[in-house]
Amino acid sequence: MPIRHLVAAALWLAGAQAASAEDKALVPVKVGVLNDRSGVYFDSTGEGAVVAARLALEDFRPAEHGLSVEIVSADHQNKPDVGAAVTRQWYDRDGVDAVFDVPTSSVALAVNQITKERNKVFVNSGGGTPDLTGAQCTPNTVHWTYDTVALANSNGKAMLKRGGDTWFFLAADYAFGLALERDTRAVVLKNGGTVLGTVKTPFPSADFSSFLIQAQGSGAKVIGLANAGGDAANAIKQAHEFGIRQGGQALAALLISSTDIHALGTTIAQGLTLTEAFYWDLNDGTRAFSERFARLSNGKKPTAYQAGVYGGLLHYLKAVAALHAANDGAQVVAKMKEMPTDDPLFGKGTIRADGRKIHDMYLFEVKAPAESTGEWDLYKLVATNPGKDVFRPLEEGGCPLVK
Repeated sequence: MPIRHLVAAALWLAGAQAASAEDKALVPVKVGVLNDRSGVYFDSTGEGAVVAARLALEDFRPAEHGLSVEIVSADHQNKPDVGAAVTRQWYDRDGVDAVFDVPTSSVALAVNQITKERNKVFVNSGGGTPDLTGAQCTPNTVHWTYDTVALANSNGKAMLKRGGDTWFFLAADYAFGLALERDTRAVVLKNGGTVLGTVKTPFPSADFSSFLIQAQGSGAKVIGLANAGGDAANAIKQAHEFGIRQGGQALAALLISSTDIHALGTTIAQGLTLTEAFYWDLNDGTRAFSERFARLSNGKKPTAYQAGVYGGLLHYLKAVAALHAANDGAQVVAKMKEMPTDDPLFGKGTIRADGRKIHDMYLFEVKAPAESTGEWDLYKLVATNPGKDVFRPLEEGGCPLVK
């Protein structure tokens, strides 16, 4: 063989070996986005949460930080047993290091426990139960976007200030709905209001007629909807058909997303008050992200849950890069708590010892059709609530991590 060929072969082999060594130096990280991809929350979480995760990778540039990141996803079908089975398989067989999103509080609590047992990481964005940072808090979980205490403090107090001092609740009969009713009830009673009744509704449900008739008959000034997603949208639509709001009773949508309001339309949803941790049109950072998201999502704007996946994953990757390791979940979460949070969607914030991410929460009112300038121009900002004022005080949650 000519010498020039030998030299070329040697150079190629050296380059290949160098590239292989460089690849081996990258820390492999595998994250799973687990949510509802076929039920009442598919539009507000679903594939959009995976899109948000991909945008977080695009912005973080893992290779530049010594990481090689893979994203997988699955549908938990809003069933704790399904979510638990997927999580165990991911951790035990598929090499997943962290799970993100997980709407449906009963599923989130199951994932929370398995994550602790396997010493992995769980960053919840879609679930609302404050038990994740209360009695069931663990060193492996961060609760990112919202919880029922923050919703109750923001929306409940706002309705009371408007004269809504008598309430009747429709509560979805599972962990999230019961927690949201409980926490909002506590705010109402603490601030001088009265609860005239509560009815538990099946989850999920397409027909709220009989429950709305009970609420209408109670004469309560406020009907509190302690549900979310398609359930909340169905209840609001049927309340409109019954003329409940036209009759003088107010609806409090205690948790509803921008995709639900978009589906309802401003004619039906106008005037509703709601609380969110994120809205696409808040500032330059949220608008820029939302335009990128929309290009990958058939024009849809991101919800707060999907934004939480972006922010949570970005901060998780910063912690893993700082440690140059992802294998010890408790260590990664400790690093996440140690580092201040900062991203274009939620701004600057912190993660407390109990795993609660602290940031502002926003009280919005749905615009009237004449006020809206486009199909996603849905909200007007009523108030900005600092996180320290709406999330449960650290010492009151009962988290065993808090000394």
